[in-house]
Amino acid sequence: MITEAFIQDLPKTDLHVHLDGSLRITTLIELARERGVELPSYSEAGLRDTVFKDGYNDLTEYLQGFAYTCAVMHDPESLERIAYELAWDSLGENVRYLEVRFAPMLHMSEKLTMEEVLVAVDRGLARAKKEFNDRLRHNDDNSPPFEYGIIACAMRMFTGAFSPYYKKITETHPFMPARQMYGVASLELARGVTAVRDKTGIPIVGLDLAGAEDGFPAEDHVTAFDYAHKNFLKKTVHAGEAYGAESIFQAITQLHADRIGHGYHLLDEDFIQDPKITNKAEYIRRLSQFIADKRVTIEVCLSSNLDTDPTLASIADHPFRRMKELKLSTTICTDNRLVSRTTVSRELKLAVDNFGMSNRDLKSIIIYGFKRSFFPRDYRQKRIYVRRVIDYYRSLEEKHRVEIEPVNEY
Repeated sequence: MITEAFIQDLPKTDLHVHLDGSLRITTLIELARERGVELPSYSEAGLRDTVFKDGYNDLTEYLQGFAYTCAVMHDPESLERIAYELAWDSLGENVRYLEVRFAPMLHMSEKLTMEEVLVAVDRGLARAKKEFNDRLRHNDDNSPPFEYGIIACAMRMFTGAFSPYYKKITETHPFMPARQMYGVASLELARGVTAVRDKTGIPIVGLDLAGAEDGFPAEDHVTAFDYAHKNFLKKTVHAGEAYGAESIFQAITQLHADRIGHGYHLLDEDFIQDPKITNKAEYIRRLSQFIADKRVTIEVCLSSNLDTDPTLASIADHPFRRMKELKLSTTICTDNRLVSRTTVSRELKLAVDNFGMSNRDLKSIIIYGFKRSFFPRDYRQKRIYVRRVIDYYRSLEEKHRVEIEPVNEY
């Protein structure tokens, strides 16, 4: 039997977690007071009632909370603190590898450059890493150390209201077609994070494309992702969250996506909108086979999808069931720890309880999270790290008296 205690003890990854969606609510309140940011309430209970709810009516309501979180993330001190606390919150449930994603341009201003934003976030993550790994060495623990990477998010679309940076770029190019401007900003981000990575050694491991999907196609950002591809940045793309399989196909074929964020509507014929696709079932079959063959990993976010899709009645109806049946490469993630009021352990328990997962299934998904991570160091070091995770997992199976089943390894 897979217990909560077993899941809690297991070494885990979180490959899809947004920094601005994962603050401690107490920190949000404190920073808002200090920085004069107006909130609907300055109590935890009040914010739970009005903003960060048990459930949401739709994506629009879900996204309202980000206006408040981003508003307190415009100085190095707050960025460092929020990153540091996210690392420790993750470590508290034994997440040993974390890939934190955020859009640097949402936090830039005349007083804060892209490099300063990235350095501040890295400083918080690095401090938590040092504290935890020093403690691990002192305790002579054979469990895997904490590692992390940073993923920079480009935005599919934006307005001048998004941040001082986006306000400036829209004012500078008043006659540029909007979709072209979106691509220009993404290319500038790709160039910027690559330069910062090469200059500072910060573990910037990937480029993401986030934001409104429907009406804002991936093809607008091809040049940016080509640049990332040629400069050895990995690629993950939010796709299939608010649009259908065509969006996922674009992400893989045009943006070189190594992983797909959400992929929620991959298997949904009703979400295919291209009139040229006449045999929708066959299109989905071929795309799913292509994804399986290429081992493009889908970053599944169960609670987040339940929060944003009013037609999803329960977790048990999530397409993860069919993804699992098709043997697609998947990893379980939180998306937004605050907004979805969740943890990796909770998401894994939901998967176990709702999809009849055995220990072998659970082990495969967890190990694959480590394998398909954008690990920031040498591939040989990654293999050693994953082997340590596998060995530690086995020791926990014995400790919790869980049936030991084989899993595909390196």
